[in-house]
Formats: sequence, structure tokens, C-alpha cells
Amino acid sequence: MCGIAGIFGPLRKEDLEYSISKMSKTLLHRGPDDSGVWVDEENGIALGHQRLSILDLSSAGHQPMASPCGDFVVIFNGELYNNLQLRKKLNNSKYKQSWKGHSDTETLVSAFSQWGINKTLDQLIGMFAIAVWDVKTKELCIIRDRLGEKPLYYGWSNDVFLFGSELKALRSYKGFNNAISRNVLSLYMKYMYVPSPYSIFENIYKLDPGSILRIDCNGRTKSLDKITSSVFNCKGFSIKPWYSLSDVAKKNQSDPIRNEHEAIGLFEKTLLDSIKSQMISDVPLGAFLSGGIDSSIIVALMSKISKGPIKTFTIGFEESAFNEAVYAKEVAKHLGTEHYELYVKASDAFGVIESLPTLYDEPFADSSQIPTYLLSKLARQHVKVALSGDAGDELFGGYNRYIWGPSIWNRLKWLPPNVRQIFGSTLQKIPAFALNIVPHLLPNKYRVTSIGDKVYRVAHRLKNINDIDEMYYSLVVDNYNGENIVNNSNNPILKTKLDDLTVISGINEAEHRMMLLDALTYLPDDILTKVDRASMGVGLEVRVPFLDRRVVELAWRVPLSMKIKNSQGKWLVRQVLYKYVPKRLIERPKAGFAMPVGQWIRGPMREWANALLNDSRIQHEGYFNHIMVSSMWREHLNGSHDWSSRLWAILMFQSWLDNNA
Repeated sequence: MCGIAGIFGPLRKEDLEYSISKMSKTLLHRGPDDSGVWVDEENGIALGHQRLSILDLSSAGHQPMASPCGDFVVIFNGELYNNLQLRKKLNNSKYKQSWKGHSDTETLVSAFSQWGINKTLDQLIGMFAIAVWDVKTKELCIIRDRLGEKPLYYGWSNDVFLFGSELKALRSYKGFNNAISRNVLSLYMKYMYVPSPYSIFENIYKLDPGSILRIDCNGRTKSLDKITSSVFNCKGFSIKPWYSLSDVAKKNQSDPIRNEHEAIGLFEKTLLDSIKSQMISDVPLGAFLSGGIDSSIIVALMSKISKGPIKTFTIGFEESAFNEAVYAKEVAKHLGTEHYELYVKASDAFGVIESLPTLYDEPFADSSQIPTYLLSKLARQHVKVALSGDAGDELFGGYNRYIWGPSIWNRLKWLPPNVRQIFGSTLQKIPAFALNIVPHLLPNKYRVTSIGDKVYRVAHRLKNINDIDEMYYSLVVDNYNGENIVNNSNNPILKTKLDDLTVISGINEAEHRMMLLDALTYLPDDILTKVDRASMGVGLEVRVPFLDRRVVELAWRVPLSMKIKNSQGKWLVRQVLYKYVPKRLIERPKAGFAMPVGQWIRGPMREWANALLNDSRIQHEGYFNHIMVSSMWREHLNGSHDWSSRLWAILMFQSWLDNNA
């Protein structure tokens, strides 16, 4: 795991060397073990690398690295889990191999040399962000992995093309003065994260998962400010998908697994193979364990493979409604792991808040960012690599909205629009705290945490919901207090993947359309971003076995009936898990990793929140409608409305602004 950065522009050698060194140093936390730069003054290209040594700890893994043929110079952030298999293929080719070490970077550059870039990418199993300079064609390629595990930003500043693992690398370039995009800020307030392909700065973008960007001397000084999709082409510059999850989903659904016994066997074998490959490491390795379905099956299969106890790590909360640590401890005891836990107090969270703007270096409002960082910090005290259970929800139907969304719509679709509007208005008059009591009156499998906020979202949009896909949109986008909270924005101009219906065309079941959209948006832009920044902030590599391409592609052959059954998600995953962990340890409401920030900003964090939400400050800075912000803060404090998520988004932006203005 590493940090990469690059410059491409008409600069002098000393400027290239100075700038790339400065950019690389901002990524030291991602790779404290080694660093390197490569500069080609004639073509105005400079590449920088910070290395976190996981495989081949020797100097043989040093980057930037040139290919054996001399045609490519490569910087690589990630891991190739089929490194050994690729080497075997390369050794059996007509070209003689002379290996210096066993790093996967050396395998990668040799593959580029023998097979070319596109053929190599098709064969990779892993997570990665890659930059390749083609010495012959004078073309720079930057590439992101299939599902977006590793980040990659790019864009222009002062007529120079820049890229890097994090925004801080680009921002360190001399004279960087790209303005904050108010249109993107408006998107952030709706999603609670900045959706791809945008960044918070104008003319700076995220490369979409599964995409390859090519740029030559004709494109390096062009500031393209309207890149809105994963396909773009102009003179000297292009973005194209090299992998499409949407296409894979549609293709694999046409070849479903019919037999439940076969599906269970295939899933167990495929996930086991993924975990085996991801347990290869030259440094200590462990796993995150929440006690939920996904992390528990990862640890269970790791324990099956390992010769000794697996090190596991969990975070707990004093607030019982948010605490799953007790369940994780029971699962750990059953599996015989070497278990470590940390209970988080409001004071612990407050200590982390100060570092969040540096960690996430653009506004990010998923409050689980705090425990994820603390969990990563705990794990890093004992291991350098940790496996995670992320992505099981998106692939196998784990989120409550896959069950509740269709259920609600099936009951409401018969109502005339005016009646739905009245119904929505009535629901909004019920206090959120009263609605949050409802789940406790239901059987476990029907319980939904924080149902009050979710109902408010749906209630506000009932009058505009005409089908199940709009119901999904209402559940994932924070839109229930109007569009005018960001001043001087023109949000309709900016489109996201949720606006592109072509990605889900041909997917028949509504639940599968939800899963696909979540995998294309929420997973890379929220979940994987959160995990990457939190873990790399402490020098920890996190691997995600569910995102092995073999697991992903198998998941889209599994019919909906084997994912959601009897109003319960992840049926297939449960069947394998119950071979290793008793059902009684698993069957409980899904809690997630959210933090009780609503309570905290009323209580121990109130002074901090007050300072950031000060009316005169909000008005002076001019980003938000200060009247709306003051109203929400007042209603939240007096308990008449729970504005936790929206206020947290504003607080995270304000905190980020303090550190990045």
C-alpha cells in the first residue's frame, strides 16, 4: 500500500524535482517505509512514490520502477493478490525473466512489458491505482481498480496536469488556487460525501473505478471543467472504462445459478480462495471484527486457513444502541481469535475530530469515519495488514433499504399523489424520537436503526415518488429540507451516476438495481473512501475479500431469491457462516457503525459545534444559508427535530474549511 503522485507540464527540471518531492511528502503517512522520484525534463513528466512495504521488504520493490524493456515507468499503489500466478504465466512465456525480488510491482511492470497495458489489466486480481509513463508514445496513463478500493485524483492547476492518491498532494503544488465548487458542495450536502467524478475543488476530479485516463502533451495544459462521466474524449486526453460493473451485472444475471446447494458451495469456495490470496503477506496480519455477518464470515474462513489464532479488532460504544462489541467478543471467543477491543467515549471522538480534515482532505460526513479511524489505530498497534468485511451488503442484499424500500412502495403505490402528499405531511409531524421507538416493538428481523430519520426522508419526498427507483433515491439522498442551503449553487448542472438510468437498464428486480447503484456510488465514494483514509492515516493496509473480482462476478450470478429471503438479507452468506458460527450469535438487528453525533453535539461537543455554526461566521463565509443553518441548530438543541446528519455535514465542511482555507 502506498501513495502516488505526478506532474505533467512544461516545467523546468528544478521545478519538477521540487514539486514532485513536495507532493510525495504529503503522502508520507500512506508509505513511510521508502520513497522515490523520477523526472524526465524533456517531456515535463515527474512521478513520486511513498511506499508501505507489505510484500518484498527489500530495495527490489523500490518505486518508481522501469519495465525490463525500458518502455514503461510505473508507480503503483495497491496489492496484486494473483501475483504468484501472474509470475508463473510470465515465466512460461517466450521472454526470459530475470527477477530481482518478489514484489508485485516488479510483476506488474514485467506484465506491461510483455502483454501491454490493456491485456495486463484484464488479468489483475487486486486493488490498485497505477500511473504508467509510456516512454515511446510519450503518453501518461493513470488507472483505477475495478471497484474503487484505491483512490486517485487528477486535474489541472496553473495549466499543469496533476494527479495523486489524495487531494493534499495536488494542493501542495505551488500556486494551487483552485476554487471551492459550490455546485459540488451542494452535491456533498445531498450525499454526505463528494460523489465521483467530482472533487470539492473546481478542475479537480476523481477517476471513476474501472477507468483508464490517457493524456499526452496536447492535453496536459487543458483545464477541462466539465468532466461529468466515466467516458470523455478530446485531443490529447481521454477517459474510458476498462471494466464495467454494470455490464458484468447484466451479463451474469443472464446466467443465474439455479440450485441453492450449488450456490452455497460456489460461494464458500470462491470467498475462501479470495481470503487465501489476501492473507499472503510478509508482515503481521489480522482482521476487523464487528460481530456482524460479513466480518464474522471473513474471520471464520481466515481461522479455517490459518495455523494459529487470527488477531481481531473491534470498537465498542458506551451507548448501547450503537454497541456491537459484545457480539464481536462472543464471535471471537467461539472462533478462538486473539481479540482486541476499544470502547469509544465522546471524549475519544472529540480527540479524533481535529485530525479528520487532514485525514479526509475534502469534506466527508459519514460519522462512522471516527470509529473506523480508531479501529485502524487499534489494529496498527498489532498488525500492518487487516482484512475487512466491507461490500457484503452491496453484493448480497444486506442493507435494510433493499427490504423496506420495495415493501413501503408496494403499499403506497396505489395511493393517488395527493393522498401520498397528505400522508407524508402527517408522518413529518411525528417526532423522530417517537418513530425511533417503533423498531423495539418489532421482531428482530424487522428492526431498523434510526428509523425516524429514514421516515422523515421518505415523508418529505412522497409527493414526488412515482416508482420504486425514486423511492430508492429518496432513501440515499438527503433532500428533505430543500435545495437552497448552499448559496449561489446551480446543482442541476452536475449529474451523478444516480442520474444515469442506463447503468441499471436491463436489471429487472428493484432490489438488484438498488444493489448495483450502491456498488457504483455509495461503496466507492463513502465506504471505501472512509476505510482508505482512516487506515492509511495510521499506515495500515486494509484488504476487502468480498471485492475480489471472482466474488463480485459470482454475486451477480446469484438470484435475488438466494440473497433476500423471508424479509432477511444475505441469505447465501448466512448459510455458509452458520457452518462456522452458531446462528444465535449472529441473529440481531443490523446496527452499522454510525456514531451518536446528534447526542454528542447537544452535549459534550456543543461548544465546538457552536463555534463552527456561529451565525455571523456562517453569514460572513457565505457558503451556507445562515438562516437555515441557525434554524436547524436551534431545533436540534431544543429537541423539536433531529438534524444530526445535516448538521454533521455542515460541521465537517466548516472544520475542513478551517484547515484548508
